[in-house]
Amino acid sequence: MRLKDLAEHLGLSQTTVSRALNGYPEVNETTRLRVAETAARLGYRPNASALRLATGRSGAIGLVLRGAEELGPHMSEFLAGMGGRMATEEIDILVTTVDSYQDEVAAYRRLAASQKVDAIVLHSPKIVDERVRLLKDLDIPFVLHGRTNIGETVAWLDIDNTGAVERATSHLLDLGHRRIALLNGIKGRTFAEHREIGYLAALSARGVPFDPALMGNSVFTDEVAFRLAQAMLELRPRPTAFIAGSMMTALGVFRAIRQAELTLGKEVSMIAHDDVFPYLNADNMFPSMSTTRSSIRQAGTRVAELILQILAGKKIEDVHELWPVELVLRESSGPAPAP
Repeated sequence: MRLKDLAEHLGLSQTTVSRALNGYPEVNETTRLRVAETAARLGYRPNASALRLATGRSGAIGLVLRGAEELGPHMSEFLAGMGGRMATEEIDILVTTVDSYQDEVAAYRRLAASQKVDAIVLHSPKIVDERVRLLKDLDIPFVLHGRTNIGETVAWLDIDNTGAVERATSHLLDLGHRRIALLNGIKGRTFAEHREIGYLAALSARGVPFDPALMGNSVFTDEVAFRLAQAMLELRPRPTAFIAGSMMTALGVFRAIRQAELTLGKEVSMIAHDDVFPYLNADNMFPSMSTTRSSIRQAGTRVAELILQILAGKKIEDVHELWPVELVLRESSGPAPAP
């Protein structure tokens, strides 16, 4: 079926049908839905090359990653969600890898100058992230996966990292734990700073003093977490509970606990973040892992949808989403051991 045939079937002009299918804001919602439903029922799919010629769009979304620091299971899950949603619109994802901040800035400038992408996903932001100002200066649409504070309006999606860690810490305090370690993300990243705020707020609310020796900041890998947890377990008094920043971190903590000949869930407790990995199921671990749950794959899907909405004309001041995080209790978090 051609666009002309679909337009004749609907009794609309080809221009109106094309604009409806491409999300132009001047087409009212009733018409847009009618066109979309009819196109789906009749099996109409626009020719990608013709569509790009008609709209002036490249049909691709950009993502710039800083090498090994950001190429891991979390990004794989995020890309799976984003890619799956973009594929339904025949939009590609252009991934560029760089080694430094300077290379990242250069990559954004190249993408904007070449017009290879219609929008960019900006991830792992800092509290004050200059990349946001750069993209605004380059006048290229983007959605921030996370938040930043630059005093300007940006489109973003984030999870409640502060609330998640505050709830996890409070639960461990309810169980009698007072020596609670936090293995957090890289210092300066917004999500890590927000998690630290939640952790400190929970301790302060109970009058429990903060011990800097019980906080570690790093990338989320098994090996780094193992070494951090190993050093903490040698402290006297040692921590009786851990909050792990990711499931990958939790694996390293678990190894350190076993090496110290301690029992997870009895002598040492743990709550980890992110339990929605298809290849690392918290329910199937032994003991099963207590977690703060938020699907990064679903976040990728939603970020893709938000980008599509912005390209269709939605105002960026209307694109702000903060997702709650669920606390899921399993066997790895138990009462503090007797002194």
